[in-house]
Amino acid sequence: MSENTNPPRITRKKPTYDNPTNFLGKVPPQAVDLEEAVLGALMLEKDALTNVIDILKVESFYKESHKVIFQAILDLFTESQPIDLLTVTTQLRKNGTLEIAGGAFYVTELTSKVASAANIEYHARIITEQSIKRELIRISSEIQKDAFEDTTDVFELLDKMEQSMFEISEKNIRKNYSDMRSIMRDAIAELEERKNQKDGLTGVPSGFTALDRVTSGWQKSDLVIIAARPAMGKTAFVLSVLRNAAVDHSRPVAIFSLEMSAVQLVNRLISSEAELDSEKIKKGTLADHEWAQLVHKTAKLSKAPLFVDDTPALSILELRAKCRKLKAQHDIQMVVIDYLQLMSGDSKSGGQGGNREQEIASISRALKKIAKELSIPVIALSQLSRAVETRGGDKRPQLSDLRESGAIEQDADMVMFLYRPEYYGITEDEAGASTAGVGEVIIAKHRNGSLENVKLRFIGRYTKFTDLDSGINYPPNQAGEIGYSHKFTSSASGIASFDTGQTIKLSSKANEDDIDRAFRGGNEPAPF
Repeated sequence: MSENTNPPRITRKKPTYDNPTNFLGKVPPQAVDLEEAVLGALMLEKDALTNVIDILKVESFYKESHKVIFQAILDLFTESQPIDLLTVTTQLRKNGTLEIAGGAFYVTELTSKVASAANIEYHARIITEQSIKRELIRISSEIQKDAFEDTTDVFELLDKMEQSMFEISEKNIRKNYSDMRSIMRDAIAELEERKNQKDGLTGVPSGFTALDRVTSGWQKSDLVIIAARPAMGKTAFVLSVLRNAAVDHSRPVAIFSLEMSAVQLVNRLISSEAELDSEKIKKGTLADHEWAQLVHKTAKLSKAPLFVDDTPALSILELRAKCRKLKAQHDIQMVVIDYLQLMSGDSKSGGQGGNREQEIASISRALKKIAKELSIPVIALSQLSRAVETRGGDKRPQLSDLRESGAIEQDADMVMFLYRPEYYGITEDEAGASTAGVGEVIIAKHRNGSLENVKLRFIGRYTKFTDLDSGINYPPNQAGEIGYSHKFTSSASGIASFDTGQTIKLSSKANEDDIDRAFRGGNEPAPF
């Protein structure tokens, strides 16, 4: 009889992660003895539930029998019924879960596990902590399982992980109520802080005096929609806003540009900051003194905490992940999206051949969630429908012109329209004042403030907006567009002569910036 010399075949099973109770062969975190003590205390003390109802949930309990018992207690509480051994047993029988709970004997036995409800809140918090640990293990197991699948989209997996972690925090770390004394203390402290802010700004400054007077800056957790027809200067406006926040106020800000490349955006910023004709920058036809002006004027801009992302067809999942990263790494104070209609929703929102209005609605809701989650203002540009062009009169936009979805109006805390009457051939306003170079910001919705029209100065050749009454005189160029450019020469006599024919007396320590400010304001430069 021949012996089988072949070694036995060893079959290695692929590890499974479906059941978290088998994760790495360990028993999940639990506190069964404390669960018994808490349930017993709830049936002994009539007011015990009010101390733990905001801490414990049905899923906080580990044993299935304890879950159904606690559910029966909650049912009695909802119906304003007394909670004791007899009523809980009756409710379990009514729910058809008495056998799952272990029978009447087990429910009775729970009351002997504890003498009083004195420490019930402490015990409840331990039970919740164990529940959170189990949730973290479950999520980790699911992520690990999905990560092994080749069909899983890695970006959806990342978003799922982040969202799951956030949901755990939201469900278990909730703000408790506050008494009037503490609320008043916080309110007075905030008022004192505002008193010290002489500019009256409570949010991120826009840099436009008249607009900030109405809004007090861009407010945390707000979704702001800025809408306009093409050629109104939407991008120029938000670039001016971003520049003012980052350069003048050192606030870290970010823009997600789905329409223009990062280089194109920066070229616009350079034109605005150095006040050089955008056509010259586009073609590279700058004179030597203009190159020097560019280098000198953009020094601050190059150091500004301004972040540009030009990922095309950005999805809401990618945007959320990028914003969270920017907030964690750079503590960004504001986000701008240019523009909303170029974004794509996730596959669940109808983006795969579904209804476009539903997709836009899901995007606007997601933008509002990002603003609340990160506690920052989110500004999204939006297109207006062609109804504006077909309408008679002055063609001022209105809320019904918001394109593709009424949900945009609903989700937004503020809706602004950009409007330039001279674009439609309107040369004078109602008061007879010239509309040349005037851009209006029409605040059509303001959840926390008034509705007003704010007039700004639009300088097309520099792709920028400024205050209307900034005191700067921008002579028109050869095409009739309003702009500003000058060269100056200084002499030993202390006189600066400009190519406009203007001369200004210099102080002994004046530099180029002082001369520039003097030219704009018509005042003698102050010593530097």
